[in-house]
Amino acid sequence: MKKYKIGEIAVKLNITIRTIRYYEEEGLIKVSRSSGNQRFYTERDIIILKRIIELRSLGFSIDEIKKIIRLKKIDESGNRRREELLKAYRAKLSQALEKKKKTEIYISELSWRLKQLESAKDNFTSCPGELCRTCSFKDRCTFYSSETIN
Repeated sequence: MKKYKIGEIAVKLNITIRTIRYYEEEGLIKVSRSSGNQRFYTERDIIILKRIIELRSLGFSIDEIKKIIRLKKIDESGNRRREELLKAYRAKLSQALEKKKKTEIYISELSWRLKQLESAKDNFTSCPGELCRTCSFKDRCTFYSSETIN
């Protein structure tokens, strides 16, 4: 069994030593120590760290990750962890899709406002006002009012 020092793991996983120590402090990984009290890590620790990094990149909180890791102690088959991960991934996907929907609405709003302003080139001072009569955006414009064109 190969043993790695903390600096080697940090380089290998492209994370900081401080991050590894933080995960240790949070109880996400349990470090082994040599007879000289120096930390060392195994291939199994690397797998756990990779899982933590993956879950963090997907927006999982430290507490959510702890919950999943703790299940390992009481779930030898891995089925409960799998079910928890499925449930969590579905929730994260739902949140991401909702965020995507809001972002698409925002992009659409910005796009039509750009088109509106670009079409008003030389007549911008007539908006709102006289330009509203012929504006192709009057159905959507928040400034348009039949009263503004009188």
